[in-house]
Amino acid sequence: MEPTTPEPREDVAERIARRTLASRAPDYPGEVRRLLDAGREVIRRCGTEARPRVADIVAAAGLSNDAFYRHFTSKDALVAAILEDGTERLRSYLDHQMAKEVTPEGKLRRWVEGVLSQAADDDVAATTLAVLWNADGLADGPAAARAPLATLLHQPFAALGSVNPELDASLAGHCVIGALSDFLWQRSRPTREEIEHVVAFCLAAVRPRNPRQ
Repeated sequence: MEPTTPEPREDVAERIARRTLASRAPDYPGEVRRLLDAGREVIRRCGTEARPRVADIVAAAGLSNDAFYRHFTSKDALVAAILEDGTERLRSYLDHQMAKEVTPEGKLRRWVEGVLSQAADDDVAATTLAVLWNADGLADGPAAARAPLATLLHQPFAALGSVNPELDASLAGHCVIGALSDFLWQRSRPTREEIEHVVAFCLAAVRPRNPRQ
């Protein structure tokens, strides 16, 4: 009978660290949400005149610097996360609105209306503009926010006869989100006529053309 080798005992430091992590981990999603919400509010207050400091965000969240850097490597990383969070919320809203329609034209109209609605409310518009301004120049900046929204147009554009619905959706994203940016910077709300013009423009861009024309 060969002697058995005793299994190595877990290091005390590793055991304590693992226990500490396990006890604190459930609080981490709450910490991140507080930082995202506080960061968005501080960014809204600063507007496009000044960039917020980490100290201001931490104070608004009621957390410590340690808590901030536990989840984000920098303020830019938080701004990117705030933009991603807002994009996911808007995408969910657009998806819900588009589901109310049965025709591809109706789904496109709901999408355009939903995107441009970000400029229709003063508080929402101010927050959106400030976040986009702070995110400009980031690797995960405003350009990265367009793709998740544009993918919602793939199916409607295919149903409308687009020969390349993915590319057309991407181009529509540039067009409509570009228009949104203009409304935000001009501090103006899109009119019903302007919204319908954007819808008509997108429809004309993807519908099959008569080769004799």
